[in-house]
Amino acid sequence: MQTFRTSGVCAKTIDFKIEDGILKDVKFNGGCAGNAIGLSALVEGMKIEEVIARLHGTECGKRPTSCPDQLAKALEDFIK
Repeated sequence: MQTFRTSGVCAKTIDFKIEDGILKDVKFNGGCAGNAIGLSALVEGMKIEEVIARLHGTECGKRPTSCPDQLAKALEDFIK
């Protein structure tokens, strides 16, 4: 299990697993529960490169980042 400390969003951390390049068990800790659960359900089972391509750069209102963008950053960090 990986834990990513977020920045600039309501969720404090994101927990996730990667198995054979596939994203599994995504959990946002804090933030908007409904959106976090929905986002997790949508991205679980996807290749991490596709998740990054779809979510990177997503903004939340006037914020320059969002929970989806933070997930993309977490996955980019994992790849490095």
